[in-house]
Amino acid sequence: MSLRIAVTGASGFCGGQVARAAAGAGASVVCVGRRPGPVGEHRFWDAARAEPDLAGADVVVHCAAAVGDPAPGSRAEAAMRAVNVAGTERLLRAAAGRPVVWVSSASVYDPRPGRDLVTEDHPRTGQLNAYGRTKAEGEALALAGGAVVLRPRAVYGPGDTQLLPRLLSRVRAGTLLLPGPDVRLSLTAVENLADACLAAPGWAPGAYNVADAEPYGRDAAVGAVLRAHGVRARIRHLPLPLARTAARLAESAARLSATEPFLSRYALDQLSHPVVLDLARSRARGWIPRRTLEDHLAALRRR
Repeated sequence: MSLRIAVTGASGFCGGQVARAAAGAGASVVCVGRRPGPVGEHRFWDAARAEPDLAGADVVVHCAAAVGDPAPGSRAEAAMRAVNVAGTERLLRAAAGRPVVWVSSASVYDPRPGRDLVTEDHPRTGQLNAYGRTKAEGEALALAGGAVVLRPRAVYGPGDTQLLPRLLSRVRAGTLLLPGPDVRLSLTAVENLADACLAAPGWAPGAYNVADAEPYGRDAAVGAVLRAHGVRARIRHLPLPLARTAARLAESAARLSATEPFLSRYALDQLSHPVVLDLARSRARGWIPRRTLEDHLAALRRR
């Protein structure tokens, strides 16, 4: 009998990739969420309101999450908490002892200490936005419940609606402004994350970083993304003090309008400081990140 895997958020970017990979590996897939996933059975679940139906599942991979960078105190921030924190409580109750793989984020890591090589023991306080805070609270519940928690950074790949589309939308008059000098950054191919999700039920409970095998130079990676999408743009560097001022003004305006800021301290931090994840713990479990950004961009160019 094949393994039966419940994937929450399977209609989304990461969850959909996990569901397809699980089906490709011969598992029976139950897609749990508000909309059907790409394969398998669908069971409706609103993570902000109810417990999911996990009957018959052998393993649960929890990808459902509210994402974004909402203004503090906004209705969107409250909705994010309802999904990422209260939704985790509901999921863990429904799992009732089944193995749970909980997809978190490197956004839980404190941005104040140096992040040239971030281990899983890096402090998890001081997050710069509601997403980082609610993911940290949710994963704390998952860890206390004995789950395997995966912490990817900047997930990209087919079906991405956040990372690369946001980057491309920032091009203005043939120019893309990036804050400060070039830095090294970990990125995570969605295929590498999916492989980790399917391997993780056999790992010891705890937290594991997940990313591509090697970090990328920011400017070179961004330039390659622009070229692969046929965007002709020059990359220019915006001095950090000016970028910080712009982020503060954008956040203030967003508070007044209760909308997501065009530029935030979180977004600025993600692009202007080196953030490289230490993969030693996940590699020690036998996981190998095979996919690279160049693989993804080459596939785009062949279309």
